[in-house]
Amino acid sequence: MRQFIPAFLLLAITFSCSQTPADRGYIVKIGDKAPDFEMTLTTGETLKLSDLRGKVVVLQFTASWCSVCRKEMPHLEKEVWLPNKDKDFLLIGVDYDEPLEKVEEFRKQMKITYPMALDPGADIFGLYARKQSGVTRNVVIDRNGTIVFLTRLYDREEFEKMVGEINRLLK
Repeated sequence: MRQFIPAFLLLAITFSCSQTPADRGYIVKIGDKAPDFEMTLTTGETLKLSDLRGKVVVLQFTASWCSVCRKEMPHLEKEVWLPNKDKDFLLIGVDYDEPLEKVEEFRKQMKITYPMALDPGADIFGLYARKQSGVTRNVVIDRNGTIVFLTRLYDREEFEKMVGEINRLLK
């Protein structure tokens, strides 16, 4: 007699196996050149990642519906952006497939001052991680455009390591 695995169990097993702890949904890794792209900030200004060479850049992939993102953002503002915004540094919140009005409201609710970029269709996100793998992740890019640190979710220990890496890069 055949035994059937309930669909929800099969789906859970498939999802847990599709994201190994080593990649956590990323399709890039430390040491890779950061994939280049052009983004539009909520101000209407456009930036190309490759034009930011010479700066340390953090891409914070986020969304208004993400509770973990909301938990992390005040820490990014206070511990990453404010101490470094006047250095050769740029932190950009890249919002996962939400319209400008929603992103602006999100930014106001979170009381953040770092720039936010729109990511229609999550196309920028898709250059760095599998689209189904979820937001709340940071990509730290050195002055030469190389990925040097990757985070996933908000883990205080990992966050502190990221802050240490940013500080090291800015010395």
